[in-house]
Amino acid sequence: MKLAFTRDEEAFRAEVRDFLDRNLTADLRAYARRMTSVYSTKPIAMEWQRILVKQGWAAPSWPVEYGGTNWSVAQRYIFDVEMARAGAPPLSPMGIGMCGPALIGHGSKAQKDHYLPRILSGEDFWCQGYSEPHAGSDLAALTMSAVEDGDHYVCNGSKIWTTHAHEANMMFCLVRTDSSGKQQQGITFILIDMNSPGVRVDPILMLSGEHIQNAVFFTDVRVPKANVIGKVNEGWTVAKYLLEFERGGSSYGPRLLARLRSLRQIAAEEGLLDADFARKLSQAEAEAQTLEAAELQMMSELAGGGTPGLKASMMKIRGTELSQHLTELGLELAGAYAAPFQPHHTSPGGPVPGFDGANTPLVGPESAVTVSAKYLNDRAGSIYAGSNEIQRGILSKGQLGL
Repeated sequence: MKLAFTRDEEAFRAEVRDFLDRNLTADLRAYARRMTSVYSTKPIAMEWQRILVKQGWAAPSWPVEYGGTNWSVAQRYIFDVEMARAGAPPLSPMGIGMCGPALIGHGSKAQKDHYLPRILSGEDFWCQGYSEPHAGSDLAALTMSAVEDGDHYVCNGSKIWTTHAHEANMMFCLVRTDSSGKQQQGITFILIDMNSPGVRVDPILMLSGEHIQNAVFFTDVRVPKANVIGKVNEGWTVAKYLLEFERGGSSYGPRLLARLRSLRQIAAEEGLLDADFARKLSQAEAEAQTLEAAELQMMSELAGGGTPGLKASMMKIRGTELSQHLTELGLELAGAYAAPFQPHHTSPGGPVPGFDGANTPLVGPESAVTVSAKYLNDRAGSIYAGSNEIQRGILSKGQLGL
């Protein structure tokens, strides 16, 4: 592997840094420091996405004709690293990272021409209708029905754990159009307007107290047949294709390494970087660097026109479990200040150690309370997009032939 970057690549790094210095506002950086979810809220995501779209950098993995960048693997890597180092908030992946690739891979020209520009502009903000109360990792067991009625399908059923359904105006959804064959047959991939009559969104509050996910109910919701992506009854093919991008389309390495640098810096500043904690950080850093190297290899394959394939399961397992491990290290560093519910701290001698002048607990780039919320929120990482147990089964079957 060639580890040194060329002069042109270093010039590109300087261009990215200059862009971030000029466009990444203090408010956006502050929001990213306080994030506990993997997704930004809609206002923040759209504010940052508009800036990136204006620069032409919002969808690097898309074909150039639809707004992609035609960057090399090295440029993609440099961009991800510099975004993480600068503390930029992530974009919502539902549109650019998931629905967009599904449309590019399986949509008609008319569908691409209509939806892809709206994804970039933010006119359409998406959520994902996959899991149901009885069909999570066993997604093929879904039962939400779609029955033909002229030029429409009439949809009835429910979806659960639907991130940002309360903010989205569109959903890409899996529905049951035929129950006569195997579970994976008879599933159709369809796009649903969330403002349609018969759609109801109920909030689900997280352990951290945040409203990120929802239950969505559909009662006689009419959806045009023109909203079907791919072929009717063959939506499982589209779903598997999309899941590869959901599981392996993110670059975990740069953001994990940025979080580790922050933990190390704060531990040193607070006099807590003893030999044991330093060893834990170094071991986690080695694992994150290994994951980053694997991501670079996968990015090279994607640049050649491939898909994440089985590597998506590996990336999802290691990325989410390493992220959870970092939340545990954050709790260890924060100590008692990471209690989920903090009293108001005062001291005659000034701020309590570990707190700022406003008596807000501090740990690294996040408050200690945020560290606790991040720990609670990140427990879902090894479950969403197919539990990590399922991913290990996929790898054992597909890679090892077990």
